[in-house]
Amino acid sequence: MKKSIFSLIAGVLLLGLLYGCSEQSDQASGEIKVGVILGFTGPIESLTPTMASSAELAMKEASDSGALLGGATVTSARADSTCVDSAAATSAAERLITADKVAAIMGADCSGVTTAIANNVAVPNGVTMISPSATSPALTTIEDKGFFFRTAPSDARQGQVLAQVVMDRGIDKVAVTYTNNDYGKGLSDSFVGAFKALGGTVTTEVPHEDGKADYSAEVSTLSASGASEVAVLGYVDQGGRGIIQNSLDTGAFSRFILADGMIGQSLIDNVDGDLTGTFGTLPGSESEGANMFIEIAKANGIPGDGPFEPESYDAAALLILAMQAGGSADRSSIANYVMGVANAPGEKIYPGEIGKALQLLKDGKQVNYEGATNVEFSDVGEASGSYKELEIGGGKFNTIQVR
Repeated sequence: MKKSIFSLIAGVLLLGLLYGCSEQSDQASGEIKVGVILGFTGPIESLTPTMASSAELAMKEASDSGALLGGATVTSARADSTCVDSAAATSAAERLITADKVAAIMGADCSGVTTAIANNVAVPNGVTMISPSATSPALTTIEDKGFFFRTAPSDARQGQVLAQVVMDRGIDKVAVTYTNNDYGKGLSDSFVGAFKALGGTVTTEVPHEDGKADYSAEVSTLSASGASEVAVLGYVDQGGRGIIQNSLDTGAFSRFILADGMIGQSLIDNVDGDLTGTFGTLPGSESEGANMFIEIAKANGIPGDGPFEPESYDAAALLILAMQAGGSADRSSIANYVMGVANAPGEKIYPGEIGKALQLLKDGKQVNYEGATNVEFSDVGEASGSYKELEIGGGKFNTIQVR
């Protein structure tokens, strides 16, 4: 009887051991999951599908190469950050880590939810995250323990660039409205401070809430301030667009100054009125890497020059290269190697060359990932970046110059 019991226990233990070994083997040489958490619903929902596809393009490139960690493949596990609901974003990120077992996170997108995910989920669990679009200056100083990076530059710089663009166009008096959250307030503070330093006048600063049906009160206040131009620092699919539509409907303003969260074809397509002459800024360049990304993106059904598409591709690529550099997809390893693959020294790597980079790293050589956005991280892990000055004409956003 005892012998039978011992035999049964031994059999169970053996099965458990074999199962465990099989599971570990699958993770090591099979599939590596990377979380892609973006606002697939919410105020930038028109932008995020191609952002996610751009990140997944980098994953496919790595998988197809066969050079990652002994032939491993990388797949995405998508989750909805909502862009604005920190509680929902935190829950979604927790599911990525506990249920999907992701090795790292590409995201999030909007600054408030990114901060919540970093503070409440990613950092406590030792999960590296690289955001392609969270730009609040406050993210520079979060206690991230080295687990948070971003491929889009801080709004501390965007505010300065946008202020210079406005002054260069001969506009020295503006009203400002901003979405009432971390992103909007941080960008507004940066823009207003820079604009005043250049000698400009800000007649009023009006916060607005997303999701409202009527923005007539905000537009009335902006118009009554005496400015003939208004800077709309909001989101393309909600409050910012509402401000613009009400302004056009009432004749309060006819031209608008925009920042990155307002740049998107959906603005032109969904606003009833002529937006010709409206202008703004968006992180981006017309570098060799940017043009190479557009080429490979278009071949895969992605515009390639859409808002934060290049930054998303680069964010995913950096996570993958960091895994290879450290020889492991373990969460505890990845963050230690991001800076090393992002910056010099090493052979420069451009879009479409992830397989080449993986082989170089496998051979013990160094890489300097330039990517689609000329990646160069500061000592706190964020990109300095450049900005496109854009203007609406002919039913689309056109690049005037890069700053």
